[in-house]
Amino acid sequence: MRATTACGIKEDAVVHWRKQSTLDVYKLVLGAFVFVSPWLFAFTYSPARLDAWGSGLLVMALSAVAMVVFFDWEEWLALAIGLWMLAAPWVLGLPRGATKIHIAAGLVCVYLAGLELWLVHYHRWERPNPS
Repeated sequence: MRATTACGIKEDAVVHWRKQSTLDVYKLVLGAFVFVSPWLFAFTYSPARLDAWGSGLLVMALSAVAMVVFFDWEEWLALAIGLWMLAAPWVLGLPRGATKIHIAAGLVCVYLAGLELWLVHYHRWERPNPS
């Protein structure tokens, strides 16, 4: 399988640790927290439980895949899931406890995904000089 790096170079998709993979570990832990939050905080409203389980599973899956092989679309999907977690309390009418957790997790997820995208695409001091 061939993967494209941030600089547009095609290379074989092998398991190697990138500096940004630490952010994927953080997102994996965040996804696990969101996934277990219905049990930790006793969500009784069914849409809150289902959304926490679904969002948590998606964030964990994307983070695990991004640690093995990196593609830009994984980070864009993580960013979209974070934005969904920010919007879900109003779209689904979640109760106060679930709203706080969804907003906090959504903000952290958006921050981590955005930071990783920024580091991959705009981190100038690690790119080779064009001269």
